[in-house]
Amino acid sequence: MNKPTDKGLPTDVALADDKDKLAEWNQLADDTPPAEAVTEDGRILDQKEIDSLLGFDDSGGSEKTGIMELINSALVNYERLPMLDVVFDRLVRLMSTSLRNLTSDNVEISLDHISSVRFGDYLNSIPLPAMLSIFKAEEWDDHGLMVVDSALIYSIVDVLLGGRRGTSALRVEGRPYTTIETKLIERMVHVVLNDLSSAFDPLSPVSFRLERIETNPRFATITQSNNAGVLVRLRIDMGDRSGRIEILIPYATLEPIRELLLQMFMGEKFGRDTIWETHLTRELFQTDIQLSAILGETTVSLDDLVNWQVGSTVILNTRPEDLIEMRVGDHSMFMAKVGQKQGQIACSIEEYIEPEEKSEDM
Repeated sequence: MNKPTDKGLPTDVALADDKDKLAEWNQLADDTPPAEAVTEDGRILDQKEIDSLLGFDDSGGSEKTGIMELINSALVNYERLPMLDVVFDRLVRLMSTSLRNLTSDNVEISLDHISSVRFGDYLNSIPLPAMLSIFKAEEWDDHGLMVVDSALIYSIVDVLLGGRRGTSALRVEGRPYTTIETKLIERMVHVVLNDLSSAFDPLSPVSFRLERIETNPRFATITQSNNAGVLVRLRIDMGDRSGRIEILIPYATLEPIRELLLQMFMGEKFGRDTIWETHLTRELFQTDIQLSAILGETTVSLDDLVNWQVGSTVILNTRPEDLIEMRVGDHSMFMAKVGQKQGQIACSIEEYIEPEEKSEDM
């Protein structure tokens, strides 16, 4: 005999009712697409569109998420500093001449690209073996990094030691660089740094000085790992020999001339428009200003000032032979002598008042 349930139905009847409801729910789940896959107009999104919304690529791996986008947005795009393109293009032209004089060979230099990277990520991506040259910008009081890859190291050493043309440089991997190789590369680094200083000269005079050369990236830390910098990749070809030089300058190093780097390049004038300057100067000279002659100044109490009436006499300490001050607004401009000309009071300017320099603490 079946025992009654709480609802007054037998147990087997209640189980059968539950199975029917479960089957009904499963049927509804199979027929209805998920809520995330239905647009407002009722269109069902396919799997590729859903993956795109969720931030996954076709292979199922994670692509750029919103958090990564926020992190990467902290990097300053080098295109916001348009004058850098001009500076490094000038560097390519200067290095083409200086490296030809150094190697006595036909040298071709090309600028691969300029990009923004994080310093820590770049150090981890440097292909070893390589020579890492740490240099200092004297006027900016900060550092930069120049990396010479192994292909260029052996090519420069081979050329400077009289290697035959048309043959590739012999590479001996797995050993540290010798003193001779380091000194020869140091000569080339000095040449590149001198050209880099010359490239910045029209914008802002600066001297780049080599401090040391390292072969381990851990000893070449010049800034925090999360700090951003400008990475410039240069390719150097000498016949059948070739290699790369990479220059990384942190944005903190470029901060003293950031305003200059934000200028738009206009020919060889480096951001200056002489036509506009001439027009502005001409218009300024035609501007009307109000020049006030201060015959004298005195200090009176408010009580005396209130009691003044028509005909009241104010005693000033200025004598007829004293020079008076002439002002434009609140700025003192000239010292002048008072007199009369054609029945009117006139002032003859005697000297110019130099403007006071503002204190650095203000």
